[in-house]
Amino acid sequence: MIQHAKRPSHWTSPKGMKYLGPHEGTEPLDVTVVMRRRSETTPPTAAWPKPPQFPHGQFGEHYGADPTDIENLRGFAHQHGLTETGCDAHRRVLHLRGTPTQLEQAFEVTLGKYRMNDCEFVGCGQAPKLPSEAIAVLGLDRRPVARPHVRVPNAQPNTYYTPLQLGQLYNFSANTDGTGQTIGIIELGGGYTTADLSQYFSNLGISKPPKVVAVSVAGGQNSPGGGDADIEVTLDIEVAGALAPAATLAVYFAPNTDQGFYEAISQAAHDTTNKPSVISISWGGPEDSWNSQSRDAMETAMQDAAALGVTIVTASGDNGSGDGETDNQPHVDFPSSSPYALACGGTTLTANGQTIQSEVVWNETASNDGATGGGVSIEYPLPTWQQNAKVPNAPGGSSGRGVPDVSANADPLTGYEILVGGQTQAVGGTSAAAPLWAALLARINQQLGKPVGDVHAALYQAGESAFRDITQGNNGAYQAGPGWDACTGLGSPNGQALLSALSKQG
Repeated sequence: MIQHAKRPSHWTSPKGMKYLGPHEGTEPLDVTVVMRRRSETTPPTAAWPKPPQFPHGQFGEHYGADPTDIENLRGFAHQHGLTETGCDAHRRVLHLRGTPTQLEQAFEVTLGKYRMNDCEFVGCGQAPKLPSEAIAVLGLDRRPVARPHVRVPNAQPNTYYTPLQLGQLYNFSANTDGTGQTIGIIELGGGYTTADLSQYFSNLGISKPPKVVAVSVAGGQNSPGGGDADIEVTLDIEVAGALAPAATLAVYFAPNTDQGFYEAISQAAHDTTNKPSVISISWGGPEDSWNSQSRDAMETAMQDAAALGVTIVTASGDNGSGDGETDNQPHVDFPSSSPYALACGGTTLTANGQTIQSEVVWNETASNDGATGGGVSIEYPLPTWQQNAKVPNAPGGSSGRGVPDVSANADPLTGYEILVGGQTQAVGGTSAAAPLWAALLARINQQLGKPVGDVHAALYQAGESAFRDITQGNNGAYQAGPGWDACTGLGSPNGQALLSALSKQG
């Protein structure tokens, strides 16, 4: 019998998570075991203008799971009475099912009933012990890990814009519409109705609306039921679809758990049916609220995307430099803090006709209408492409990855006009900035004839003309100023100039 060396990992229980007692259910649970790569090296990113080293069909042979590791884990599963329900070697996942007792013995955990924010779930208070072939087991802890970064204003604002107006103000390249591109959109709850989308695009005068495909991940479904999650889903689709109407929008619905979030990113990155070239994510949570196994697994899924030439665009959060934490310390949001995510901050935009009159850091904390996230990671070191950005030190004094990279209008008081539940309303949040940037990159991909992939280094080299530098305002702990800052990054886009800069680099 193979003896499996187990290794520990860092485990945190977020504030507000209450233990209610032992888990008494006997229903089998499905878990996702994320395996290490067959190569010990990280796959090289397809950093613009470099194409992917290995396309989808060959990627797994080099950076998927090792067949020996898979067989060893199958032996481990058999030893503990676990059933295999699926295996995707190229994505490095083995899906297992077992009773709570079997899973507790296999991974040396105690499952319990927990409550957090009126949600009850199965969880465990300690880190699962992993066989050496694995980097994470997801599905033992089913707490909600992320929140939608959408902001509904407390009062209907006087100023708001359609996505088409913002596309004009941000000088999106003419004669592009996303033809030939797919934008992946990840959702961890809620849903959309085709009636809302049809009415919205018709109201905007878009005669041929984008094709929207709902993709079920780990049991997630398009299930509109009212609330912020529906607003989030609809906002993402309507912003991306209005600005890239000829693109296909593949919407990946997954449960709001670390297992669901990981599976959504991994499946979208490796999706050979819909083939997204850009993935938009408007959900996240404070960096320090994630367990190391969950974060490590998510990071490898985003590495896969970057290696396959898929750009991941994320919302940096709507609660200022504290990211909604109550300790009065700066915090950044994950997955935005990952160096493989293009993190989008938020601005307050005022326009006169087709001209921007002013654009400053979004900070409406005085009226309880939110503020852009941004700051410095305590988990990820300073990337090479930010070496000259003058990123301040992280809390604690170390150097770290600065967030965000770029920005766009996100203030709910200068928000986006959307239609949800049959009603037109204005909303904001960095979750509006992310699909705006995703649509811009899809249109740039169309024009360039190939995906920009990991675009970080190219953006930081693009020069001032490619952005509207935001120099006024703060998000709490950080102040805007010339060049990159921890409120709005490099600034909001000048789409045509950005396309020109990337064309020259390519």
